[in-house]
Amino acid sequence: MEQQATDAILATRTALSQASALAVQYSFSILGALILLILGWVMASFVSRWAFEGISRVRGIDETLARFFTNVLHYALLILVFITVLGQFGVQTASIIAALGAAGLAIGLALQGTLQNIAAGIMLLVLRPFRVGEYIATATVAGTVREIGLFATELRTADGLYLLAPNSTLWNTPITNYSREKTRKNDLMINVRAGDDVDLAIKMLTDIAQADSRVEKSPQPKTYIDAVTSDKITLMLRYWVKTGEWEDVRRDIISRMKASFDEKGLPIL
Repeated sequence: MEQQATDAILATRTALSQASALAVQYSFSILGALILLILGWVMASFVSRWAFEGISRVRGIDETLARFFTNVLHYALLILVFITVLGQFGVQTASIIAALGAAGLAIGLALQGTLQNIAAGIMLLVLRPFRVGEYIATATVAGTVREIGLFATELRTADGLYLLAPNSTLWNTPITNYSREKTRKNDLMINVRAGDDVDLAIKMLTDIAQADSRVEKSPQPKTYIDAVTSDKITLMLRYWVKTGEWEDVRRDIISRMKASFDEKGLPIL
């Protein structure tokens, strides 16, 4: 009986001694891991800020794209720090890296459409076929650009509606940008009777365009005969204006053209 008690006491002392040794050993490991995590977090934040400032200085790089790249770098550094900390505890990091790679592949296949939008968003931000505030049109989308994101682009339609277009839709189709160029051409076509004074009509149209100060002087406004039939002649007035004034100038010239032709008694067919 006494021998059993003695053995129990010895076993308890041995267990406590081993537990104490393990506690001392792992306490240093835990302390080192905490220090490594804190240093890694600070270093990742510092490197990310430094990278953002550097990328932002590159001409043509949008702020959204710069933040995306720096966020990817930040989280990649944090994952590297986390794997290093696990290595301090004897964990086989090679298997963790392999598991992360497999998980990344699975997520990439599951989110193929989303990743396609991200890739398209990056290309739109790099190549910049349109910018915020510009009016664009595709086969299925038209509106003024309000925000270009990594997943989708926000637009405001001509009738004031909110439109969200996936970036892959914009990237995989031809885009017409109505705001990019400084000047824009306009062709106004009218029909007059074949028996009327065509030379007078041509002069009137040209004078109306030249009298408007918003119409570009070079190239000069020009009116010419575009088509002739047995009962009518088609006249074409061509002029250039600043892109932002295109619609206003077009309406004003049409209004003056109607008033001038009515004054001269020349009917417009």
